[in-house]
Amino acid sequence: MASCFSYVSSRNKCYQYSFSRAGLRSSTSDLGDGTVVHCWIPQTHIDVKPTLLLLHGIGANAMWQWDRFIDRFIPRFNVYVPDLIFFGDSYTTRPDRSESFQASCVMKAMDGYGVGTMNVAGLSYGGFVAYSLAAQFKERVDRVVLICAGVALEEKDSEDGMFKVKSPEEAAAVLFPQSPSMLRRLLQLSFYKPPIWIPSCFAMDYIHVMCKDYLQERKELVEALHKGRRFSNLPKITQPALMIWGEEDQVFPVELAHRLKRYLGENRAQLVLLKKTGHAVNEEKPKEMYKHMKSFLCTDAMIPQNQINAKRLMLANLISPDQQINK
Repeated sequence: MASCFSYVSSRNKCYQYSFSRAGLRSSTSDLGDGTVVHCWIPQTHIDVKPTLLLLHGIGANAMWQWDRFIDRFIPRFNVYVPDLIFFGDSYTTRPDRSESFQASCVMKAMDGYGVGTMNVAGLSYGGFVAYSLAAQFKERVDRVVLICAGVALEEKDSEDGMFKVKSPEEAAAVLFPQSPSMLRRLLQLSFYKPPIWIPSCFAMDYIHVMCKDYLQERKELVEALHKGRRFSNLPKITQPALMIWGEEDQVFPVELAHRLKRYLGENRAQLVLLKKTGHAVNEEKPKEMYKHMKSFLCTDAMIPQNQINAKRLMLANLISPDQQINK
């Protein structure tokens, strides 16, 4: 496959161009402990704009999962889009596979870029990392968006039959498919209306490009999410939180959303349920997802009062009237 044309590799290059054209640049941070974090960062960080950190889920790299949204958020935020450890160009030699380690690595990278406070949004596994960031760094995280992120799960949920897969090992085999049939199963679980037909040649191309690197380490990430996990040990974050969930999510059933909302409290957490939507909300309902994120994040209440007028003036100069209408 490596000697033939690769649609997936070509699409990856298109995403790189898309991110660059939107005003981001590729950057790599060596954290000095055997850990390297790759991140798309603003070409120019504008102090009067708030910062938005976008965290991807398990699967392809960050570009594939957030490309539909960056051009909408960049006029309003300093947008940072890292690859989590063992995805894209991020990796570590350390043995820690917890989401708290992922969160600490992301924060160290943000420290290196001079980022202070930030808003964080995470898709699926990225939501676990976003939640951990909010719990560990209370003074640094303003608001949290969790998209189909089952942080409220317990190890015994698998034993109780909550999930379509029966064990972390089976989940890892589906999430990091090594055959066309397993990739098709992943799509069936992720989408409310999965693609009708995926050619085997395309499936193998995707697997070769996206699912071969760090395979064992990625399996360990999935196992670390489940092993010994107890809901009673989940820290309670204090930041305002928005949860966006597909009503037909088969990866993290909507029961987990209600469980987390009850835990955080009615006044702390908002829950938006999208009808006829599965786990891949960013692919199936990108417009609705953006609308709810924008409503939650784009509020003057989250910006220091002495910055509001400067922010409005800056945006008026940066965004044309047509863009303001479309955005």
